[in-house]
Amino acid sequence: MPSKREVKVRGLGIGGGNPIRVQTMTSTRTEDPEATLAQIERLVEAGAELVRVAVQSRAAVKFFKEIREGTDVPLIADVHYDAKIAVMAIEAGADKIRINPGNIRGEVDEVIAAAKANGVPIRIGVNSGSLELELVDKYGGVKPEALVESAVRWVRYFEKRGFEDIVVSVKSSSVPQTIRAYRLLARQVDYPLHLGLTEAGPPWPGSLKSAIAIGSLLADGIGDTIRVSLTGDPVEEVKVAWEILKALELRARGPLLISCPTCGRVRVDNFFEIVSEVQRALEGVKKPIKVAVMGCEVNGPGEAAEADVGVAFGRGFALIFKKGRPVRRVKPEEAVEALLEEVRCLQS
Repeated sequence: MPSKREVKVRGLGIGGGNPIRVQTMTSTRTEDPEATLAQIERLVEAGAELVRVAVQSRAAVKFFKEIREGTDVPLIADVHYDAKIAVMAIEAGADKIRINPGNIRGEVDEVIAAAKANGVPIRIGVNSGSLELELVDKYGGVKPEALVESAVRWVRYFEKRGFEDIVVSVKSSSVPQTIRAYRLLARQVDYPLHLGLTEAGPPWPGSLKSAIAIGSLLADGIGDTIRVSLTGDPVEEVKVAWEILKALELRARGPLLISCPTCGRVRVDNFFEIVSEVQRALEGVKKPIKVAVMGCEVNGPGEAAEADVGVAFGRGFALIFKKGRPVRRVKPEEAVEALLEEVRCLQS
């Protein structure tokens, strides 16, 4: 179930009944604050609510600080291997720290103390690529049980030091392992869980794998914040994350486009192009409306009756409808503009 505990990241609530939060990570070099800030602006415009930035060296901390000062979005410092970098990032203004305590050299207690003193949450991020070797040996490989044991061990470690401002993740590049790991973890801790499939791959297969893994868990009521990890423009990560939330009817942002599967009943030759044109036109729409593009009178408007507005093609005409009720007939070549007129009316 979603966490009953709430963690605040620059005032943004995670867990505790808050909406599922969407986050992503910059792909620019942190040492280039101008490019990183420009990308952050694009990510926020796409719907990112938290943005993670890699802080890979002590020298990079000053650039992270400059980035922090240049945006109001909640920023997460992603730190590996060096506890001192995590402490420095906290002092530089990080709103949250992501570490895998198992690969941190130095005193994890230092990081905990700095986070506590500055009111900064920590994500305990365990993943298949940086799991403690003794757990790999114990379970005969990187198994879900090993990931969960590592995460729970570190959660208890933090608790013993009086720190409970925690988010937890147990990521794998395997869909079945990720799903099993989070289901096991959800039974053992009640902290907010950050969901994701690590190293999911290029946009097409990565989006599918992420939707299966993240969507399965969210459908189970597990998870409080998500990131879709894709090899490519992180703006696409944000778009896919929102599509997952919209598909599960957990959150709405922008339109949901419904279009029928093509078959021999389609009444217009350029149906693919029409759907693509509508999809492009809807990218600037912010209101959460349902728009349907249906290729024949069988699939629409009847099967798309729940759409706020839609078009269905017949022989030599196109029918514009709202909530399943026909409102006007137009020529097929006028259909897209007529549909978009109705969308604009709904926006006003």
